[in-house]
Amino acid sequence: MDSRITRIRSKLAKIPYQARRSHSMASERHQFRLGPRVSVSEADVFEAEHRIVLPAAYRAFLTELGGSGAGPFYGLLPLDECRLFTMNRKPVDGSPRGFTHVDHPGALQGDLFLHIIEMGCSDLCLIGVTGPLAGRVVTGNADGFWPPNVSSAQDFLSWYERWLDHMRDGKDNRALGLTSPAIVATVSWGPRATASPRCRNPVHRSSRTP
Repeated sequence: MDSRITRIRSKLAKIPYQARRSHSMASERHQFRLGPRVSVSEADVFEAEHRIVLPAAYRAFLTELGGSGAGPFYGLLPLDECRLFTMNRKPVDGSPRGFTHVDHPGALQGDLFLHIIEMGCSDLCLIGVTGPLAGRVVTGNADGFWPPNVSSAQDFLSWYERWLDHMRDGKDNRALGLTSPAIVATVSWGPRATASPRCRNPVHRSSRTP
């Protein structure tokens, strides 16, 4: 077992939910509790159905810690709600790239990204499944309202543990949905805070690009 699994389990157990204490966006939704673990056979079936291999660190989290719940933003999506996207071509006008669900007729045949965490509206928190960004967490916007951002964390376990550490230490980190209570109360959060008002409530993915 990866030693980070044990550390994450211990750290998460020490963070009981308390409104406005953690500075974690939408923590009231998951209250720092993980859902049931994904069985190895369930992970195998998901991979077979989608013809992919889940990044090792992400798969280890699901099968050894929990399959949904506690996480940045609105929390981890259950595996059966995770959907594959591809990144759009860079627009000729230089505006940021968006993402399109793989089943959309206009989707590119390119590197795959799995939507794993709910951010709300058309914002996406994904993990690279194929290509040079495989295993890395990427945030972006389906409609290209702000540019994609690749986390410096090398894999999902490192990214998740960073969230726990920054939350524990009371550090603001907008890339992880962490802001102080004053900022949460008065200022829109996230990379496009200066571009347009933020939607505070998550929208089910069926209302996004099909």
